Formats: sequence, structure tokens, C-alpha cells
Amino acid sequence: MLNGSSITFYPLGEAAIVIQFGETIDEQTNRLVVSFSRHIETCSIPGMIEQVPSLNSITLFYDVMQQNYTEIEQSLRNMLRTFEVAHTDAGRIVEIPVCYGGDFGPDLSHVADYHNLSEEEVIRIHAEPIYLVYMIGFAPGFPFLGGLSEKIATPRRESPRVQIPVGSVGIAGAQTGIYSISTPGGWQLIGRTPTELFQPAKDPPSLLQAGDRVKFIPIARETYLVLKGNEAG
Repeated sequence: MLNGSSITFYPLGEAAIVIQFGETIDEQTNRLVVSFSRHIETCSIPGMIEQVPSLNSITLFYDVMQQNYTEIEQSLRNMLRTFEVAHTDAGRIVEIPVCYGGDFGPDLSHVADYHNLSEEEVIRIHAEPIYLVYMIGFAPGFPFLGGLSEKIATPRRESPRVQIPVGSVGIAGAQTGIYSISTPGGWQLIGRTPTELFQPAKDPPSLLQAGDRVKFIPIARETYLVLKGNEAG
């Protein structure tokens, strides 16, 4: 059973409700979000269309012809009273190969200079942790990863790029992430992966899910080209 003192509810438009699990963003809070999100999927909530977990909240969209806001909130509160947080890590560990630096990581030198480190040290520090996928968002299949060392946490670029290549690995503040599609963005780009994170024809289309863990594996450019060619084939 949860202590609901830090859990709040509020409407988002006329057909959605937000369940806010406190104000902090950390692994414990995110584990609660992911666990309750999975619990919701196993329950039958009349009128529920979909629910979307984020860093520290869940947004649930519902059919107003079947339930109103008060009814949907009460249903969720009843679920929270008996909900037990999963204490086992159900997330997978997914290895993501990354070719760091060069034209694949044009901001690697900036990150290194910003922290008075060598590029090799930045690569080592970035590839060392096992990261938690806090949420998928911003773009389809884009993972927000927690666990970046403060030694290489770097502010976003002052001027965002108009187009970032798919597979680019970047840093923005205390988070790291992977561009799953080609899109504008302001993250500091330090490398690129040949792994496809978003494939619309697959079910699910996103390789990673909230609660998964990611381990980056540094690779040479030649290996990147081979792996990218194999995926293309």
C-alpha cells in the first residue's frame, strides 16, 4: 500500500487526468511511476483510452461518455490503496553500441573542454554506468536516460540544430538520450548508434520501454558501418 500524501491528481483538458507522484525526479519515484503504469495496464478501467508514463507522473486519457473526471479519479485512488510497488527490476538491460566523436559526435570536444577532461575520459565516463530509461517521449522511441555522471553533465546548446541524424547520442543537463528519429534538437551530440530505436512496423515500435536499462558499448567507426549495413540489409 502506498502513502498517498505526495500523490496528487489534476485534470489535463477535458478528457485526461494526471497522477503526480511528488515533485522530485529520481530512480525511486520513477520506479513507482513505471510500476503503477504497468498495474494500470492489467486493470479494467471503463473508458480508459491510453495512459502515458513520464518522469514522475502518469497521464491517463479517457472517454468522457463512459466516465467523468470525478469517477476516473476515484477509480485510480481505489487502485492506489491496494497497489504494491514491484520490488524486482523487471526491466531488461539493452546494450547499445556507440561510435563516439568525429562527425558522429561533433560536441564531444565541447563537453570535454567544459569539464577540463580529455575526449577519451568523457567516453569512458559516459559508457561506464548502466542507465535507467525514465520515460519515452519528445519523439517516438526517444529514451530519457537517468544515471549520467555529474562529471560530464553539460547544458544544452545555446542554438539548437535544425536537424539531428537518427541514432545520435546526446547530453542535456544531467540526462543523456538517443535520437530515435531525425529531428531538430539542442542536445550536445557525443556519438551515434547504428541501433534502430524506433521501427513503426514492429510491435511495439519502440525498442526501449520505461523501466528498461541501457548499457552503452563504445565501438570503432568501422564496426558502426558494418552494423549499420547489416541493419539496412
